[in-house]
Amino acid sequence: MQSKTESFIESILNTASGFVLSLFLVNTVLPFYGFDVKPGQSLEIVLIFTVASVCRSYIWRRVFNKKALKGKR
Repeated sequence: MQSKTESFIESILNTASGFVLSLFLVNTVLPFYGFDVKPGQSLEIVLIFTVASVCRSYIWRRVFNKKALKGKR
């Protein structure tokens, strides 16, 4: 089982690596589909998806933690 510090570090690294990968992909992939994306726009797009991803991840983590707690009772 991870400590709270290890979980926090994992979350930060997961989010940061996803952010960098998404920024690269937005700038690489969208032009292939005819979208002329400026650097500021790509950053905004990635930030929106990053926030959505963090929220999604948090919700699923809470669902599974709640399920695990029910199993221990």
